[in-house]
Amino acid sequence: QLASGVTLITTTHEGRRAGLTATAVCSVSAEPPQLLACVNRRSETHRVIEQSGVFAINVLASDQQRLAQIFAGPTDVFGDNRFEQAVWTALATGAPVLSSCLATFDCRVVESVAAATHSIFIGKVEAIAFEPDLDPLVYVEGDYGLIAPLFSPAD
Repeated sequence: QLASGVTLITTTHEGRRAGLTATAVCSVSAEPPQLLACVNRRSETHRVIEQSGVFAINVLASDQQRLAQIFAGPTDVFGDNRFEQAVWTALATGAPVLSSCLATFDCRVVESVAAATHSIFIGKVEAIAFEPDLDPLVYVEGDYGLIAPLFSPAD
């Protein structure tokens, strides 16, 4: 029932890229700027983040639902082939950064906390890229959706 923004958590180590779709991300602090991402310890992405110590949080726009589905896993596109579905660059850490999305936070891991099946990776934001004119993709009630245009109750 809780609507969330949709992100791709991406990383790379020694030429191997990995990524997954996630809604479990949030701000930790403003000074220094830090974010957290919850990642299942059984995932390939978790292993690569542990090895590299870096990750990017790519906040998806409303027209990127297919990319979210591909990185979530229920398609026939696997491994590095998932990255062939979009244009990627890099910022400060070298983690794959989606060229066109609502926002990207390029992070270096400063702490990792085990929590049941997941690890909470806390990352210091090293670089940011954003395109504020895009609409966000959201996930609610088991499906993707859009947010209606914002309005003021005084309107």
